[in-house]
Amino acid sequence: GAFQKKGHSARVLSPEEAERLARDQVLVSEFKQLKLEKEAQKNWDLFYKRNSTNFFKDRHWTTREFQELKACCEFADQKLTILEAGCGVGNCLFPLLEEDLNIFAYACDFSPRAVEYVKKNALYSTERCKVFQCDLTKDDLLDNIPADSVDVVTLIFVLSAIHPDKMHLVLRNIYKVLKPGKCVLFRDYGLYDHAMLRFKSGSKLGENFYVRQDGTRSYFFTEEFLSQLFKAEGYEQVVNEYVQRETVNRKEDLCVPRVFLQSKFQKP
Repeated sequence: GAFQKKGHSARVLSPEEAERLARDQVLVSEFKQLKLEKEAQKNWDLFYKRNSTNFFKDRHWTTREFQELKACCEFADQKLTILEAGCGVGNCLFPLLEEDLNIFAYACDFSPRAVEYVKKNALYSTERCKVFQCDLTKDDLLDNIPADSVDVVTLIFVLSAIHPDKMHLVLRNIYKVLKPGKCVLFRDYGLYDHAMLRFKSGSKLGENFYVRQDGTRSYFFTEEFLSQLFKAEGYEQVVNEYVQRETVNRKEDLCVPRVFLQSKFQKP
């Protein structure tokens, strides 16, 4: 079972959780941090080599959570152009293409291996999607997508994997291909999510920023940080709120607190 609530207040830690986080202040050395940044693409490529297409479940919840994927069609049979920034192996892309035959999708990922998996998927069709490898912090999206041509950009569990100092570069890049008046749909890890509290000592890279054992990194967003990030690049905030879920494992009598940030930012 699970229940979910949305709102603007961050999750309140238990005294034990707060104490554990307060104790864990030692940061990974600068040398190792630079190495992780340099090897980021390699680490994600190895992640997909190990897990193939099996790690993430297909995300059939996107149209439920983001009505905009349907509502931005002004009339029936309107063609909709989307960009999935950081598409992984297509867990979000293919359910969307199956659900709406009027969607044309651009999709890109940091990992060349992930892009290959997308292209090998039986649902992949060059008539309905264009998939390419891209480092969103430095490769210009205009090389693959016309300026001001995209109706919706999805940024789902992607920005958290990027160094906080470079996140603004991703948003600036996306801004160029988004049509005026259209929006970015965002969902990612929120502050004090269960995953953040599970990191062992020696995993901390900076404030709310951690490294997993496989070398991939994860940032945990506050509502304020995300809002400032988007607004600084010229976006207008439409919705920006925490989604708190408690997933209950009755068999083991465990209550797992999940926290995400779910948001929508518009290009004026």
